[in-house]
Amino acid sequence: MKIEKIKEQIIFYARRMVKRNNLIKTVECVSVAMAACSLVIVSALIVNAPAQAENGQGGFETPGMPVVTKNTGTSLQPSETSETPKLYYTSYRVRKGDIIGNIAEQFDITSDTIISVNNVRSSRTMQIGTYLRIPSIAGIMYTVRNDGETIGSIAKKYEVEASKIAALNNVEESAVLKAGNMLFVPDAELDRITRQEINGDLFKKPIHARWYMSSSFGWRKSPFSGVRSYHGGIDMACPQGTSIWAAMPGKVTATGYNNTYGNFVIIEHHSGYKTLYGHMSQILAVKGQWVDLDTRIGRVGSTGLSTGPHLHFTVFKNGRQVNPANLWN
Repeated sequence: MKIEKIKEQIIFYARRMVKRNNLIKTVECVSVAMAACSLVIVSALIVNAPAQAENGQGGFETPGMPVVTKNTGTSLQPSETSETPKLYYTSYRVRKGDIIGNIAEQFDITSDTIISVNNVRSSRTMQIGTYLRIPSIAGIMYTVRNDGETIGSIAKKYEVEASKIAALNNVEESAVLKAGNMLFVPDAELDRITRQEINGDLFKKPIHARWYMSSSFGWRKSPFSGVRSYHGGIDMACPQGTSIWAAMPGKVTATGYNNTYGNFVIIEHHSGYKTLYGHMSQILAVKGQWVDLDTRIGRVGSTGLSTGPHLHFTVFKNGRQVNPANLWN
């Protein structure tokens, strides 16, 4: 019995030792596998790691200008020629409430552009339903006045590049132009006088006190004969003796009496303009006198062919009567 019992104990402990050895080997294998995985992961991190940390700092600094230590083989070269924008036109129909400035802003051009391209003579008389030509770039339309003008002379006048004018209009930069030729001048602007004419800011009303329009410019029924006749000015009715002022700076070229206009004064201004002031009760200016907006040139009356106290005011442009209401503010 004892021998059998001893055999059983030996076999029991032997089996236990085998299981223990197998467990140790298993643990060793797992440890080796984990170590191998760790080695692979660390190697991958080392390979893919950036050369230096992105912490926003530089390397070793040297004084003075840097010297090229490696040629990348590429460089940015400035363009030798700038591309000329294309000129084309679209159409716009004027709607209620439109003003030239707002239309220009909508198309990213200038008011001068719309005015010159469409030959607008008065921005105040633009009609609803009118179709406007809208160019793709800002500038003005220029009509050659004299034979022999050149692209260069026009460019100098408007302070723009001659090459751009030539390219946009498909002409040689050295071309000699003829009177009547029309060119689009990019980036150009209208002169101050022309802009004032078109916007109605050229003249100041010659009566600064209260008045009303007793007769407008243009065709009317004559107050004397009843026959349809042309009235070349505006009649500004106001009390006798009301002060009359120069509507624009200029030089007095004539004063006197006329059977139609009674006591009158004529003033010559720049850009071909003249103004006539008629039916005065008193003339306060003299021929040859230089006047400005603060110069009183006479007083309202009813001399000459008149039905009552008023000022007859006429504006001439190069000898032709034009409507004062389109030119004063």
